[in-house]
Amino acid sequence: MLALFYIFIGVAVGVSVWQITRILDFRGVIANDEDNAKQGKYALYFMVFFYAMMIYCLIAMNVIMLPESASIEGEHDDRLFNITFWLIGIVQFIMQFLIFFFTFKYRGNKNNKAKFYADSHKLEMIWTIIPAVVLVVLIGYGLWQWNNVMDIDDDEAVVIEVYAYQWGWHARYAGEDNTLGTGNVNYIKGINTIGVDMSDVNSQDDQQVTELYLPKGKKVHFKFRSQDVLHSAYMPHFRAQMNCVPGMVTEFGFTPKYTTEEMRMQSEVREKTKGINKIRAAKGEDLYEFDYVLLCNKICGTSHYSMQMKITVVEQDEYEAWISEQPTLATVIK
Repeated sequence: MLALFYIFIGVAVGVSVWQITRILDFRGVIANDEDNAKQGKYALYFMVFFYAMMIYCLIAMNVIMLPESASIEGEHDDRLFNITFWLIGIVQFIMQFLIFFFTFKYRGNKNNKAKFYADSHKLEMIWTIIPAVVLVVLIGYGLWQWNNVMDIDDDEAVVIEVYAYQWGWHARYAGEDNTLGTGNVNYIKGINTIGVDMSDVNSQDDQQVTELYLPKGKKVHFKFRSQDVLHSAYMPHFRAQMNCVPGMVTEFGFTPKYTTEEMRMQSEVREKTKGINKIRAAKGEDLYEFDYVLLCNKICGTSHYSMQMKITVVEQDEYEAWISEQPTLATVIK
């Protein structure tokens, strides 16, 4: 597929250069009716090619799309994406047809005289008001979804701090009191790698981990800090992303709706995994198994690509068993 793409780009560049050189030979030449008729037909041919490529991409490239949202809140992101995609797709489909068809229908002909159409207040009202209303609805839905993700006022939520640094992640669970102790880079020393203030009573039962475990069906409240530069915590399968800004705490929340095992069993995920493993097997690489992952979505330095942390979603009882095994900071940092 990648080779085909490169071939297409090469052909397109070659044709463009060829056409540019031909244009230089047309200085002072006036197109006649035969030339205009040819260009009109070429427009129809290109329209057919254009729609064929568009339909092909919609079908063949679907494999690179993310599977359905793994969080309850992310369902609205998917819905907003689908609404926007279909609106733009339908308008684009109609407008491209009109552009190419009118190029053919109203091609130059010495027997035809162009009609000058000054203006139409009705048309101007239509193409101004309709897009304005559509944009207001879409933006309103987006703002509602933003507030939905930022609504983290839930006393029962699992509170987790995600700490970004060049080039990796640490995570800290709030412990039994469900309240994180304060943190600051000035407290970084020795094994206190994320700068937790151990004099804060709320820090004593916090639990630092290298892998995120989340309970299915329970709200998770994430708080983000950065040690050095601007990072971006990106959890694509949960449709969640937030900048990690040095010197401040940012946050969001979501509710996982599928365990890792349940997600692995979904037909769409299995097909994508099968396609990935086909490529990896051909290269002699280890086979891939689906996992949720935390990525950095900011180009934060030379090892930006390696900023990944595994996320595992499990049932509530399995989560409770796992979290009970994690040591508290009070027992680790003396």
